[in-house]
Amino acid sequence: MASSCRRPEHTAPPDVVSLIALFSVDLSRMIEIQTQMSERAVELLNLPEDQACFLLDVGCGSGLSGDYLTEEGHHWVGVDISTAMLDVALDREVEGDLLLGDMGQGMPFRPGTFDGCISISALQWLCNADKRSHSPPKRLYTFFSTLYSSLARGSRAVFQLYPENSEQLELITSQAMKAGFTGGMVVDYPNSSKAKKFFLCLFAGGTATLPKVRNIQVSSLCRFNNMKGKSAKKGRDWIMEKKERRRRQGKEVRPDTKYTGRQRRPHF
Repeated sequence: MASSCRRPEHTAPPDVVSLIALFSVDLSRMIEIQTQMSERAVELLNLPEDQACFLLDVGCGSGLSGDYLTEEGHHWVGVDISTAMLDVALDREVEGDLLLGDMGQGMPFRPGTFDGCISISALQWLCNADKRSHSPPKRLYTFFSTLYSSLARGSRAVFQLYPENSEQLELITSQAMKAGFTGGMVVDYPNSSKAKKFFLCLFAGGTATLPKVRNIQVSSLCRFNNMKGKSAKKGRDWIMEKKERRRRQGKEVRPDTKYTGRQRRPHF
């Protein structure tokens, strides 16, 4: 595989990759994507309506996801391994408190501190050993066990992640279960290769059910055999997501009909 196709976590440690990203991405596009995923993560947290909550943002980066939490009226603490990204967050004068830390070394908070936790595009980094001393299973368990302690009972943690394969999902979820979490994987637009998004939704005690809204695939923590299935590009899910994205950009889009995305019969 060419180096240009390698996953970011295979090219350099997270603090180095995040620093490179500061100078090599389309900022407006990154903000749009980060906001959309943060919005979905907060939706999956199922927080009480009209109530300000105290949330943890793991892998907060420059504070884009924290901006959304602030807009929703919540208070938050952000943790990130990259000094450069946290400096950007400070320059942007984000509303949350910021902490430099490696999630694989655990969360240094008192028991029951937070009403919920979100994390955007960070969890998969724990599956990569950047140093000889790094053991992905141990680092995942350390993170999940300390996170479980820092959450109020009955609260949730939602992780948007980019799993490399089903084995990586098994590793992540087995350590989450070992730490005491229940819950499962929510896959938005499972039949779309581009719009497909993975959200690990964990429950810290109490009883809860996974959402049954949107065009999603839901799996318990111990079932991941169908996570890698992909449909052909330009299926209905892909088309609907693309049209919705263009509407948000203010572009003219044809109205949706029952024929949208329908596969046409071949002409002979």
